[in-house]
Amino acid sequence: MRVATAEQMRQLDNAAIHDSGIPSLLLMERAAQGIAAEALKLLGDKRPAYAVVFAGPGNNGGDGVATARLLLEAGVSVSAFLVGKREKMSPDTRAMEKLLEQAGGELQDLHMDFVGHNARINRADVFIDALFGIGLNSDIRGLASEAIQRMNDHPAPVVAADIASGIEADTGRVLGTATKAAVTVTFTLPKAGHYVGQGGLCTGRLVVHDIGIPRTLVDGLETNVTVIDAELVRSFLPRRPADGHKGDFGRDYILAGSVGYTGAPILASKAAVRSGAGLVFLGVPQKIYQIAAIKSDEAMPSPLPDDEAGRLTESALMPVLQKLAECDVALLGPGLGRSEGVNALVRNILQTVQYPIILDADGLNAIASHIGLLDARRECPTILTPHDGEFARLGGDLSNGDRLGAARAFAKQHGCLLVLKGHCTLIVLPNGEAFLNTTGNNGMAKGGSGDVLSGILLGLMGQDIHPVKATVAGVWLHGRAGDLAAQAKGTYAMTPSDLIDYLPAAFREVTEDSI
Repeated sequence: MRVATAEQMRQLDNAAIHDSGIPSLLLMERAAQGIAAEALKLLGDKRPAYAVVFAGPGNNGGDGVATARLLLEAGVSVSAFLVGKREKMSPDTRAMEKLLEQAGGELQDLHMDFVGHNARINRADVFIDALFGIGLNSDIRGLASEAIQRMNDHPAPVVAADIASGIEADTGRVLGTATKAAVTVTFTLPKAGHYVGQGGLCTGRLVVHDIGIPRTLVDGLETNVTVIDAELVRSFLPRRPADGHKGDFGRDYILAGSVGYTGAPILASKAAVRSGAGLVFLGVPQKIYQIAAIKSDEAMPSPLPDDEAGRLTESALMPVLQKLAECDVALLGPGLGRSEGVNALVRNILQTVQYPIILDADGLNAIASHIGLLDARRECPTILTPHDGEFARLGGDLSNGDRLGAARAFAKQHGCLLVLKGHCTLIVLPNGEAFLNTTGNNGMAKGGSGDVLSGILLGLMGQDIHPVKATVAGVWLHGRAGDLAAQAKGTYAMTPSDLIDYLPAAFREVTEDSI
């Protein structure tokens, strides 16, 4: 699904109104129909039911006022409050106020010190948050902030109109304070703020409601942000040839592990095999080779020179390069540990190997002080998979809360394919194109989950799937396997190994290989 910016949505609305001749009040009415429908779903059969609408003076508030009327007509008691100055009300919001009055309702100026207003707010079975829309660009203060706090403190669910008030539409940042919605009804196309940053935590269930903007206008919109879904992943995964053999599905190399971190190379290699890799070679320190050999049924481990602490040394470079010369793609980093020997080894490989390399965990740490190595590999796909802490060590700046902007700046500066892990993992290309992932859950927040992800990416990339397509599909599949594991075992009890076990089911959902 494509994602629009706030400015693009303004352009679409204007084109629909001025070029296509659709009355703005009709668009507002259709928006309110979507909001009211979700509020009624939350109320279910509860009658009598009581709804409280907080409306700002702008057109987002007009959506709320129209919703109040629709709920009233559906038999729900409604209190609609204007949060803002009447002289700032938009013409459409004034028109909707008149229609509300004709239906027997009233838009009252909110006064938190009025006992009657507080009593009505306390009665709410559902709230409609129509304070601010996607145009918000400054911190919320005063009465609007108080209204948001009352909704957040109340047990009744909140339906947000277009976006949870206080969330910046293009970044997901919280501007002062923000509503925590149970459902957000947005219009025509979603916005990045529904998914990324704190916005993703305030949106609740997202409903994309069609308000009748002509399809030709929507389809003609050029966007560079996409929400990953099963249909997209399905289109990225090729059919495996019926006469294929193991050599057709990639020769993958993993450099991983150290004493104390023996699980990382095993998780990564098993995930690569589960993702369809033909041959998986595993290079590990000599001191953990026997452990890796015992745990490896499909991957082929080899021992490499290490130091007294069981970490690889720079003297492992030549045997590693010899094996890499036989391979198609490499993964460097899971469980390598930190040492000058490890750092030098990873850097030398990056400077020598001219095919796709995935850097994870300590592979990322190895280049943190030599980030220029990425710049020199602009013509060779380099895939980085940091979490926030690793991203900061690489020089990424998340201080202003704009994860998407920070990821874009980094990918452009260093010419890499960046996978910024976390709630709504981001995949960003050097040209600024971005993909947002919505699969996954907090049961995956355990050591080893990242090793599984890097193994999946490796396994897909080795099958000659374009690095971008392999990364997008791999991130979605990783999260989907996590969701399936959570359904079966719960988020507390699931493990990274469960992700590997549920990968077949995740793959079956998006491939024709279900025999």
